[in-house]
Amino acid sequence: MTDSEQKYSELPEPLKGRRQLSKNDTFCFDCQPGISCFTQCCADINILLTPLDVLRLARRLDMSTREFLDTHTMMPITKDLHLPVVMLKMSDAEDKRCSFVDKNGCGVYEDRPWSCRMYPLGMGLPPARAGEDPVPVYVLFEDDFCKGTKEKNEWTVDSWKQNQAVPEREAFEVGFQEIVSHPWFIGGRQLDPRRIEMFHMACYDLDTFRRFVFSSTFLNRFELEEDLIEEMRTSDEALLQFAFRWLRFALFAEPTMKVRETAQKPGRNP
Repeated sequence: MTDSEQKYSELPEPLKGRRQLSKNDTFCFDCQPGISCFTQCCADINILLTPLDVLRLARRLDMSTREFLDTHTMMPITKDLHLPVVMLKMSDAEDKRCSFVDKNGCGVYEDRPWSCRMYPLGMGLPPARAGEDPVPVYVLFEDDFCKGTKEKNEWTVDSWKQNQAVPEREAFEVGFQEIVSHPWFIGGRQLDPRRIEMFHMACYDLDTFRRFVFSSTFLNRFELEEDLIEEMRTSDEALLQFAFRWLRFALFAEPTMKVRETAQKPGRNP
């Protein structure tokens, strides 16, 4: 088995059996109201949400992150997951359509999730390997119901991602990708329940994380830059970036945070 075949075999099950795309491979696709299947892909589908997806959608709907998570998401639990994932909850209607979609299209289009931006592409990160940075593997979804793949607009992986404003979002969430593909998980290591709660709060429930930072002894325990502290009080983006930094300390004991000398105790875990 070649290196490429090995990485492909390690992808999540929904991505297996799909046509893999290299950097220069092209595909045709378009999605607009004039196409007969318009919004058919927005029903009875598993849409994984990234931390930025949750934050942007919650703010667009004028909800706290906790309210959004409770109302619009679900968290599947399987033994294969080493970290919790958040999925968009479909409506209770018979066709199980996305709650944000009607006959006119997506009602949250400017803040649509990463998965929606990427379609018809799928991306997977093979499991971490010692001494290697994980390289994304891209596949093409060629669903029977989708007529957009019969359109004439031609794309590469890079040109489609640029068109959908994906790169800037991915650049923002580099810290998140570094956590989920961290070498610590090599060999099937699992986080304990306490650290799983830390991960979920910091990545997805940002309003609760803000209270944790500013309404507990957190700032007394860690040395942080004053300008960063002030920025995090009002900037969701700054706080989320900091959350990724803190998680590397809390989950993997990396030296991304400096504990105040007065807060250090022998044998204390992060």
